[in-house]
Amino acid sequence: MSSTLQQLRHYVSRTKVRVPVIWARHRGLDAADVFLGSYPRSGNTWLRFLLLEILTGKSAEFRRTNDLLPDVGAHKGVTPVLPNSGRLLKTHESYRPEYKKAIYLVRDARDVVSSEYAFQTSRGWFDGSLDEYVQSFACGQVSGYGSWQNHVSSWLDSPLASNGNLLLLRFEDMRRDTAAALSKIGGFLGVEIKAGDIERAIESNSLENMREKEKKNPQRVSQKGRFVGSGSVEGWRSKLSEAQVQTIEKYAAGTLLRVGYPCQEPVSTGSRTEPSPSRCEFANFQ
Repeated sequence: MSSTLQQLRHYVSRTKVRVPVIWARHRGLDAADVFLGSYPRSGNTWLRFLLLEILTGKSAEFRRTNDLLPDVGAHKGVTPVLPNSGRLLKTHESYRPEYKKAIYLVRDARDVVSSEYAFQTSRGWFDGSLDEYVQSFACGQVSGYGSWQNHVSSWLDSPLASNGNLLLLRFEDMRRDTAAALSKIGGFLGVEIKAGDIERAIESNSLENMREKEKKNPQRVSQKGRFVGSGSVEGWRSKLSEAQVQTIEKYAAGTLLRVGYPCQEPVSTGSRTEPSPSRCEFANFQ
């Protein structure tokens, strides 16, 4: 796919044109399907690689993972991997009524914005300063997925959270104790997971091995920079200025605190709502 076409698709994804497209992608779902939800750059790919090896015993490579644990919209004809004949599907969308059971992986917004900025600028999707990007991120304009805080809140306030069908995991906790997180996922999915299978999956999908897998099977986005990031925890402390952190916390403090991320900004009603569009317009997206 050409760089120009990628930029066009990225532009369209932030317009109203995406609404019917997303609706069409969610056709043909089954109540037994389980979703791996997250805001972009939160570790969803790493989690899918781990789960593919644990659930199928097959080596996780990009093509195989995308085939067996695909994005929603690419699920037609996919072989179920769950005990109840359900499929395990990836989504970056906010909560939707079509989702009946889900694992939601959340990552500190301050690390997400750092990773997203590097990712989007390397692909020519944004041509501005980090200050401008942070403001657009806080306003929910860097992609069609809206703001980080509204995305997270949509899942935390969903019916799944109250009926026991949502498992919330923090990326940082997965990095700290991956085996414990995977065991928790196994219980949620009703799958008995052996300790040895977990250990092998973790070793096979270390950061170094994930990057080697990307080298062997480059993704479309690998043409300009790397898709597999550093997976850092609190890397934002050395990447963001105090003013940039304050901008994010101005809008997201309430949600950050809600999922256990400390911040200094006082919580206000603006922490969980989208700012007005007039305060968020930037002309540096391609």
